[in-house]
Amino acid sequence: MGTLYLDRKDLELRHEGKHLCLYENGAKSGTVPINLIDRVVIRGATTLTTGAIGALTEEGISLVLLSGRHGKHLATVLGRPQGDAWRRIGQYRWYHDADYRARWARTLVLHKLRAQQRMLADALPLRPDCRKPLTDAYNRLAELLGKVQAQTLEAGTLPSLRGLEGAGAAAHFGAMQSLFPPALGFTGRNRRPPRDPVNAVLSLAYTLLHFEAVAACHAGGLDPYVGFYHEPAYNRESLAADLIEPLRAHIDGWVWRLFADRVLREDHFTRNSDACLLGKAGRERFYSTFEVRCRPLRRLLRRYVHRIAMRLIEDHDAQRSPGA
Repeated sequence: MGTLYLDRKDLELRHEGKHLCLYENGAKSGTVPINLIDRVVIRGATTLTTGAIGALTEEGISLVLLSGRHGKHLATVLGRPQGDAWRRIGQYRWYHDADYRARWARTLVLHKLRAQQRMLADALPLRPDCRKPLTDAYNRLAELLGKVQAQTLEAGTLPSLRGLEGAGAAAHFGAMQSLFPPALGFTGRNRRPPRDPVNAVLSLAYTLLHFEAVAACHAGGLDPYVGFYHEPAYNRESLAADLIEPLRAHIDGWVWRLFADRVLREDHFTRNSDACLLGKAGRERFYSTFEVRCRPLRRLLRRYVHRIAMRLIEDHDAQRSPGA
């Protein structure tokens, strides 16, 4: 099972028998057995027949649509959801439980800060010339970890935890800056639009990872829009945003290696006004390597969702028991 990436203009995707078929200018150009696919990512002008959309949803294959030039997320189509409504009801109850949200947030921020520390520690033997910025940031993250662990779990904890997480991100990206050559122009995280090659790749990778989290929530019977760390916001899948926070440092380290190993180079990018765009040749390299990197992260997301779902079921069963 894998991901079908379609990133070419004027494609048409049809469902024929047990296959998805690609057509270009009316002529069949490719065939993929549908049982080998568990997600489809489409970027740009591709036509999908109703039969293809129906087959994808029937088979539980998720679909994400990105705009052609900037790779902006346009839509997600998911198959039939997990049908246990009690999981969602329990999730909404937990959202209103300030103690639960504080525990969740502290655990999430701890995992994220530790992942950032590991990424910097892994980089140090490979870049001894960056020892000072990497070590300084590592120590700063250790200091923040201590503050998070010392946080009391009570109402009003969330803003403080968000501040500590933000301070960790500033230290992390400040150190990451030293790992990239100055010619790439990476001076920290920016987006909408990303203004340099590193941020262009980070944005695309985070978008696809977020989609994986949305799909995992959907398959696990959770509402991806109701998170516990990120507040609800219009059109934002806050639970998916929660789930990928501890995984972002894995993406950051991988993106660094893409440039360090010359898998991606500056000539794979173009600039359009303030935006930096990853070109077609670069995107081909990105997709093939992202698919490999994403597999263990995908498993982690499914594991996270499974744990939440099992606790929701236990919580529901406890409330229905005669002694509750």
